[in-house]
Amino acid sequence: MDSHGQNEQRVVWTVVGTDIGPLLLAATQDGLVNVVFHATDAVRDKTLDRLATRLGTEPVEAPDSPLLAEAIGQIEAYFAGDRRDFELPLDWSLISGFNRQVLRELASGVRYGSVVGYGDLAGRVGQPGAAQAVGVAMGSNPLPVVVPCHRVVESDGGIGGFGGGLETKRKLLALEGVLPEPLF
Repeated sequence: MDSHGQNEQRVVWTVVGTDIGPLLLAATQDGLVNVVFHATDAVRDKTLDRLATRLGTEPVEAPDSPLLAEAIGQIEAYFAGDRRDFELPLDWSLISGFNRQVLRELASGVRYGSVVGYGDLAGRVGQPGAAQAVGVAMGSNPLPVVVPCHRVVESDGGIGGFGGGLETKRKLLALEGVLPEPLF
């Protein structure tokens, strides 16, 4: 508690190297709150400023915090091919409404090594015909990789868009055996 008797929010962060480049991981006391692709210094600084504004506290670098240490271990195991499911507490506070509903369904209902169409995912949350809105939800996913928006594809077989870039999406789908590994 702070001096006014309020529970003080603490946000911790770290950067972990992966096969798709550096990922910034941020967590609150409730769970992992943000995963950010291509965590260069500029991306990191912008993300930390945004988190401070949204969550009301300055993020602190703390790779040894228990939640981040567990997240790092699970992400490393995922990229090594030793983990298929993430078992981490998630803090959904950066997203709400329809987008949160869609992402929760994605996290619980689309398993490793499988894909779902935007329209199919819309139907799963009771909004058939909301494929474009599902695309917006994927683009606003604050927890990519852990909440696997890379598993959402176009119904005609196209790969669809991806906030981390199409090459990153291809690599994640290849890791999960959905696409063949690139030849070079």
